[in-house]
Amino acid sequence: MTEQAAQSLLPSNTQTGRRWSRFTPVERAGRLILLVVLVAAVVMSIRHVEVIPEFLWDAPAQMQDLLSRMWPIDWSYYADGVHEPLLETIHIATLGTIIAIALAIPVGVLSAGNIVRSKPWNLVARLILVSSRSVNSLIWALLFVGVFGPGALAGTIAIAFRSIGFVGKLIGEALEECDPKPIEALRATGASSMTVLLKAYWPQIAPTFWSVALFRWDINVRESAVLGLVGAGGIGMALDTTMNLFQWDRVSLILASIFVIVLIAEVVVTQVRKRII
Repeated sequence: MTEQAAQSLLPSNTQTGRRWSRFTPVERAGRLILLVVLVAAVVMSIRHVEVIPEFLWDAPAQMQDLLSRMWPIDWSYYADGVHEPLLETIHIATLGTIIAIALAIPVGVLSAGNIVRSKPWNLVARLILVSSRSVNSLIWALLFVGVFGPGALAGTIAIAFRSIGFVGKLIGEALEECDPKPIEALRATGASSMTVLLKAYWPQIAPTFWSVALFRWDINVRESAVLGLVGAGGIGMALDTTMNLFQWDRVSLILASIFVIVLIAEVVVTQVRKRII
């Protein structure tokens, strides 16, 4: 084979003296700038958080000391101080989820542009959904503790208000993604708006609705467990009391109880979802 024939078999970039590169010069510069910005952001964050190296080195010893005080667990305290607050936590999560679903459905329908063809109403509904999601459940709990006083009522309303945005947004999006063919067919027969909602929209969004409702209840069980730290009832109040009294063996019992109830809620939601959907 001649030298000219061998060169003809090489890639064109090699023949012309050009080298293949994964990124263009502009892309490389952009990646470098992004890396510099990320490093600067991390450094600034560490400076503002005021991380003290001595506390980091001492953390393993402090954790070991805390765990030694939390063991053995005071199982005898469950009947007197844990059982009732734990049931109250489940009631707060359940009732709060039911209230949230009842309020989120009409708001979700209003936010769906293919059902309510009014931009002002769509914007109002979406503003409600965004406002609900923007405020953390603990902040809602602080607000309603100030309104209703400490107790389960404040926690229930806080869970409900926090959940409206989550449930309503997903319901509204599911409504907007519905197949328009059965909807147009029912409207062509002269069916009322309620009939169209129940017979055309509902069958399409039912799986999403039940998934969202169950998933939100599961989340609310977890969130309601800490609302008591701000006085909104439930197991969190018992946890706050035992921590303030340095009763670490009882703290470990409460933490174990929260872990078990969250695990049970996860199993229940999974099994119910398999049977419904």
